[in-house]
Amino acid sequence: MATEYFKGISKIPFEGPESVNPLAFKYYRPDQVVAGRPMKDWLRFSVCYWHTWRGTGADMFGPGTYCRPWDDGTNSLESYLKLVDVNFEFLQKLGVEYFCFHDRDIAPEGATLEETNKNLETVAAHIKKRMQETGIKLLWGTANLFSNPRYMNGASTNPDTHVFAYAAAQVKKCMDISKELGAENYVFWGGREGYQTLLNTDLKGELDHFARFLQLAADYKKQIGFQGQLLIEPKPREPTKHQYDFDTAAVVAFLKSYNLDKDYKVNIEANHCTLAGHTFEHELTYASAYGFLGSIDANTGDPLLGWDTDQFNMDVKQTTLAMQVVLRQGGLQPGGLNFDAKLRRESSDLEDLFIGHIAGMDTFARGLLAAARLEEEGTFQAWRDERYASWKGELGQKIVSGQVTFAELEQFALQAGEPKQVSAKQEKYEMLLNRYV
Repeated sequence: MATEYFKGISKIPFEGPESVNPLAFKYYRPDQVVAGRPMKDWLRFSVCYWHTWRGTGADMFGPGTYCRPWDDGTNSLESYLKLVDVNFEFLQKLGVEYFCFHDRDIAPEGATLEETNKNLETVAAHIKKRMQETGIKLLWGTANLFSNPRYMNGASTNPDTHVFAYAAAQVKKCMDISKELGAENYVFWGGREGYQTLLNTDLKGELDHFARFLQLAADYKKQIGFQGQLLIEPKPREPTKHQYDFDTAAVVAFLKSYNLDKDYKVNIEANHCTLAGHTFEHELTYASAYGFLGSIDANTGDPLLGWDTDQFNMDVKQTTLAMQVVLRQGGLQPGGLNFDAKLRRESSDLEDLFIGHIAGMDTFARGLLAAARLEEEGTFQAWRDERYASWKGELGQKIVSGQVTFAELEQFALQAGEPKQVSAKQEKYEMLLNRYV
C-alpha cells in the first residue's frame, strides 16, 4: 500500500461562501459553468514544484523552518523519487490537474552532465507513471539556469562560450523531458540574463547571444516535434541589478527586434509586475493587446517590501481585473494559472500547504465570477465606447485609416476651435468595480 503523507486530510470539498472550514473551497467549483465554460477551464490551476516541495522556509537571515515527514535530510535520488509521490498525493487531494517544475527541482545534479541527465530520466519515468495513473498533467517545464555557480555570470549571456554550450545542453535535455511528459508549455526565465554593472558588460553583445540561444531553442522545438508553447517570464531585477526581460514591453520589443515574436509568448508573474513598477493588470493587458499573453504565475508581493516575496494572492479586486483580461482574450489555454507562491516562513504546518492553495484558488475563482458578471453587464465597455466615440466619427476614421495630413488636421483645429473638456470619470469606474468585489 502506498505511503500517505498528508494523513487526516481528504480530498478538499466545496462548502460554499458560508463555510468557515479552512480545508474547504468557498468559491472554487471546477465544473461550475462561467461564461460558457467550466470554471476549471478558465483557471487551469497548477502547483509549482520549487516553492511547494523544494522550499524550506529559509531566508537570508536564517535557515529553514519546515519539518516535512518525507524529508530525510539527503539529496539522494531516492528522496526525489519519494517527492514525486508526495506531489501527486497533494494534487489529487487539492483537486488540481496541473503541476510544473525546474529540472533541478525534480532530480539532483550528478558529478557529470551524463549522471545528471540519467537522474532526470529516472525521476521523469516515475513522474510519467504517476501522470498516467492519475490523469494529472504537466503545465510546463523549465531549466534552472541560475542556481549553480557555473551560471554566476549568466547562462546564454555569459561571456564564456563554454557556459553558453552547457546551458544549451541543459535546456535541450529539459525540453526532451518536457516533451516526453506531454508538457503544454515550456518557460524561459532569465534569472541571471542581465548585469550588475555596465562597466564590464557588452550589453548589445549579450542581447545578441540571448536571442541566438532562444532561436536555437525554437529550432530544437521544431526538430523534436514538441507541440508546447514557448514562454518568456519577464522580471526586472533579482538576482541581477538589471535583467534583459525587464517587463512585457521590453520582452515584446526584444522578440520583434530579433524576429522571435512568432515563436514566443510571455508568462506574466504578478510579483514581477510590482518589481517593474507596474500593476498586474497593466502587464496582462499590455501582453494580451499585442497577442503575447500565454500564461500566468499566480502570486503577489508585499507593497511594503521591495523584493520578490511570492505570496498567495488574496486580493479579489486584483484577480477580478486579471480575469477580465483572460475572459476578453478567450482564455489562457494552453497556458494556465500556476501558483508560483510559497508559504510564509512562519507557516510551518502541513495543512498550511493546503490552506495557502485553497485561499489562492478561491481568490481567483471570485475574481473570475466578478469579471464574468462585469463583462455580461457590459457597463464598463459601454462607458469606454462612449468615451472614445469620436474615433468612430468621420475625423477619427480618417486619422485611423491614414487619410488625413497634419495640414488638414490644422485646418480642422483652426475651424473647430478649442476642444471641449471631457471628464474621464475615474471614480465612477472605480465605484462600479467595487459593486462586484
